[in-house]
Amino acid sequence: MSDSKGDRPAGALLMGRPFGVPVYVTPAWFVIAALITWTFGGQIEVLLPGLGRARYLVALFFAVAFYGSVLVHELAHTVVALRLSLPVRRIQLQFFGGVSEIEKDAETPGREFWLAFAGPLLSTLLGGVFLLALLLVRSATVPGVLLAALMLSNFVVAAFNLLPGMPLDGGRMLRAAVWKATGRPMAGTLAAAWAGRVLALAVLVGLPTWAAYQGAAQTMTTTLIDAVLGAMLAAIIWNGAGSSLRIARLRERLPELSARGLARPAVEVTADTPLAEALRQLEQAGARALVVVDGAGVPTALVREHMVRTIPEHRRPWTATGAVSRALEPGLRIAAALAGEELLDVLRANPAAEYLVLEPDGATLGVLAAVDVEQAFALAMSGQPPIPAASGA
Repeated sequence: MSDSKGDRPAGALLMGRPFGVPVYVTPAWFVIAALITWTFGGQIEVLLPGLGRARYLVALFFAVAFYGSVLVHELAHTVVALRLSLPVRRIQLQFFGGVSEIEKDAETPGREFWLAFAGPLLSTLLGGVFLLALLLVRSATVPGVLLAALMLSNFVVAAFNLLPGMPLDGGRMLRAAVWKATGRPMAGTLAAAWAGRVLALAVLVGLPTWAAYQGAAQTMTTTLIDAVLGAMLAAIIWNGAGSSLRIARLRERLPELSARGLARPAVEVTADTPLAEALRQLEQAGARALVVVDGAGVPTALVREHMVRTIPEHRRPWTATGAVSRALEPGLRIAAALAGEELLDVLRANPAAEYLVLEPDGATLGVLAAVDVEQAFALAMSGQPPIPAASGA
């Protein structure tokens, strides 16, 4: 896996690469770690009044250990994904827990179910381990308080993630169940995404209501914190459900995105052809791209659209077309048959503005513009079919 700036979340710290997958801690984690330290430190003062300010060190240790448990939860997803040959881009530990960025969907509902269930299962097992360890120590001690807190937090993480709504693990399990029943992955995604939105509204209303009913046990500050955290958590769940739906729509449409369908018709000219003449031929042919060829008609370069726009019209008759072109490197030649994720993999490996699209016999089909791929993506995300580049989109 690359550790390029494009892969690293803004401001995140790389913590390691278990199983070859980079693990990042985002800046938001430090905010929640500080909040956990402050809040849990106050609770420790009641449970272990003799600790004094050292209670905050104990609370900080809990915050780090808790997110260690979250990392184990995410690694469970990662290990299952890798066993299923599903690429994992990265793991992020962030404000509310963590996320494993798995780049492809499981091929069957059964695999989807186990991929989702692995995280809550391991959190439950961790909670059980802490419960057994708790039986070996006295409860009114630092180890006893820490083990009890870690036991409870892991059980809560498992239970919360099992709630049936996207983007939680329970939502993916619901998706798998509906997919299995209907035979349609999209039907499962729709059901789980809407369940996630209902869940978000329940959290938005339920958490502040629960805090209000705590009465004397809650201070005004703690009640306000619960309300703010509830609103933030509800927003994350709501946005996650919407994002899951958009990604599912994209993946459903992905096979329709093909190099052949998106290629722009092209006109071939030599490098010494005046740019004005090349553009005249382009307009006359009703094409949308220019390919530079040598004397034998073999493509050698692609005219860069953005560079053409920088040449004033009065200078175009004296500017050679080759001056606004990019030499054809091996990665800029792609097969017309490429489609879906295979096409995207090739484009990611060779970032460029234009690509030469070739027929199986080596003949030029046209030029694939990155901007057309991005537009097709946007349409696919909205549920609309991609517009072929040849139609003049």
